[in-house]
Order: sequence, then structure tokens, then C-alpha cells
Amino acid sequence: MRTVTKDTITQAFLDYCGAETDPRLRFVLEKFVTHLHDFVRETNLTHAEWRKGLELIEKAGDITTPERNEFVLMSDVLGLSSLVDMVNSPDEGTPSSVLGPFHILGAPDLPVGGDMKQDNEGAAVIVSGKVCDPEGAPIKGAEIEVWQTADNGLYSNQDNSQAEYNLRCHLVLGDDGIYKLSTIRPAPYTVPDDGPVGELLHATGRHPWRPSHLHFIITAPGYRSLVTEVFPSDDPYLDEDAVFGVRERLVMEYVEQSDVIAIPDGMEIAERLQAPFFTVDFDFVLTEEKA
Repeated sequence: MRTVTKDTITQAFLDYCGAETDPRLRFVLEKFVTHLHDFVRETNLTHAEWRKGLELIEKAGDITTPERNEFVLMSDVLGLSSLVDMVNSPDEGTPSSVLGPFHILGAPDLPVGGDMKQDNEGAAVIVSGKVCDPEGAPIKGAEIEVWQTADNGLYSNQDNSQAEYNLRCHLVLGDDGIYKLSTIRPAPYTVPDDGPVGELLHATGRHPWRPSHLHFIITAPGYRSLVTEVFPSDDPYLDEDAVFGVRERLVMEYVEQSDVIAIPDGMEIAERLQAPFFTVDFDFVLTEEKA
């Protein structure tokens, strides 16, 4: 150890791992530390730059709360979250996309066809579709969690004027795999840029905008859980997403309707919905959970 050099320190670290180290942990650590050490050697990282990096991490910890996770946001804007999604998304299923830093547990139950819009301002949207397997068969026992921003571009846990679980819901689907709910059309918004992530964005000349989207978590017994989001085809930030969450197969169409006949049967909002409004038809494909 007393003769360790910049060329041997990586192997010295790896040799510190004992024989009882979990093989997967050893593999991940080996790759991580090897790339990390190579990064320092390739860039000739200075002490000032090293301290700045640690400072950003420290600031991320200081600003993180149960309602806002700056570490998740940093992973998002670096493209790390999306890369992990891409690596772990089966080709035959709906692609996953970023969870985001504003998901909270405990969304209230909403019946299929229920009204999540309530008294929220914004253009009314009826979102419907089905959850199926790669062959198109409906998946029994599927559950969906949905959340989104209000018309002002803020999630409920960012905005004290909103109820705690505003524009968040949990649906249990029937054997037909059909889901439907009414909501509002969310607007594009900026990721929080008042912390270390904002420093990084500003330093690299990047904007903090995200295209509007609806978040989904979909689960079903025997199938891989899907965390994803869907985006409108006409959003101005579709090709400039600050967190790299857009996938071609996650782009949806908002279809403007002028006839109440377009309202699917069994919608709670049907009696008070006035045209024009929008409809979205989007199906989700789950793949089997591997042993």
C-alpha cells in the first residue's frame, strides 16, 4: 500500500474487497471505480474541480426533502435515469421513462372512468386505453397510478395552493384491462433550477424545460412493473427535454372533440363535460417478470 501510484490505486481498491463480497456488488463497484479513476486520470482533475463536485453533492443533500429529491433530478438531467430505463426496457413492451423527483406514495383510489380533473383549471382531457401483453391480450389484475402537474406547471407537493393529492390517483382495472379517467391537459414546465441542478444547467447553457406529460406506474401480478410517461406530439419541447425522457413510442395524440358522443361510456365527468375537449387513446404493453 505504501507504494501505491496513480496507475495502481484502482487495483489496490479492488484488492481491498474481501472474498465474501457479493459477486454483483464487486462487479458493479469494479466498473464504477475503474471508470471514476480513469475519469480523474484522463481529465487531470484539479483539487478545485474535485471540491466543486463534492460541493454540488453536498448542496443536493441540503435541498433534498421528502417532496423534492435533488439527487433524482441530478440523475435525470445527466441522462443517467433515462439510460438506466433504456438498458432495462424490454423491446417488446412499452418503454419506461423517468420517475421524476415529485412522485409521492399514497395516491387516492379512483374508479375506472372516474374524474381526476375535479375543479382544476385547464382544458379537459379524457385519457383511455388498455393494459395488455405483447400479444394484445388484456392483463387481469393490473393497477395504474397516475400523476401530473396542474395548469400552472406545478405538482401538488410543490404548490401549497393545491390539495395534497391533487391530480394524482390510483386505479384498479377490470379483467378487460381497460382504463379511463378525466383530467386536464398539463402544460410544459421547468424542472427546479434553484439548486445545484440549476447551477449545472446554467453552466452548460441548457434550459430547464420539459414537455408536458402524464406519469404512469403500472403493475400486475407476474409482469414487470412499468414506470413511464407519455407526451403530446405537438409539444414545443418534445425534442428538447431537459431530462431526456421522451421516447418515440411514448408520444401520444391529443384529439380535439366537439361532440359529446366521443365521451366513453361510464365516465363520471360525462354529465358536466362541455365541448370542446380532448381525448387520448394510449395502450400500455407489459412483459412477463423473469425469474
